[in-house]
Amino acid sequence: MARAGLTTERLIRAGAELADEVGFDQVTISALARRFGVKVASLYSHLKSSQDLKTGIALFALEELADRVADALAGRAGKDALAAFADAYRGYAREHPGRYDAARLRLDPETAAASAGVRHSQMTRAILRGYDITEPDQTHAVRMLGSVFHGYVSLEMSGGFSHTAVDPEESWSWIVDSLDTLLRDRTTP
Repeated sequence: MARAGLTTERLIRAGAELADEVGFDQVTISALARRFGVKVASLYSHLKSSQDLKTGIALFALEELADRVADALAGRAGKDALAAFADAYRGYAREHPGRYDAARLRLDPETAAASAGVRHSQMTRAILRGYDITEPDQTHAVRMLGSVFHGYVSLEMSGGFSHTAVDPEESWSWIVDSLDTLLRDRTTP
């Protein structure tokens, strides 16, 4: 019998909070049971395994991040949209480091196709349409933007930019400006 008040959704949300506190890799059903002061076995009526929990957190994070990015993009185009998109990802990673890691969890194809990850790709492609970039260059550009933003955020979060006098904010602005220039120059004829 399920413990009163515990639902799959509540456990996933608590798992997301735990990921932000201790790191996504440290989230397990055992850790979640300790958080609620219940026996591990009582959570198995809601979650099949720690992998099921992690997948739920990943889906939650993808949805939450997609909503944030969509709000940031509303009414924007061109460089303004590109910067809003980039800043939304970076802000989310800073605010929710464990969830951000969760959003990068490799999902099986069926789960990925039904996730908010599709919205992320659609929003990226919408930005690129503002640059008049068509296929196959659009796919290349989606991959480039994801690589640059995720790479920068990962390096920044791990302290990779703390060893120089140049402010990471200046580098971030420089990167967004450079990407805008590159995308304008790559417009499909």
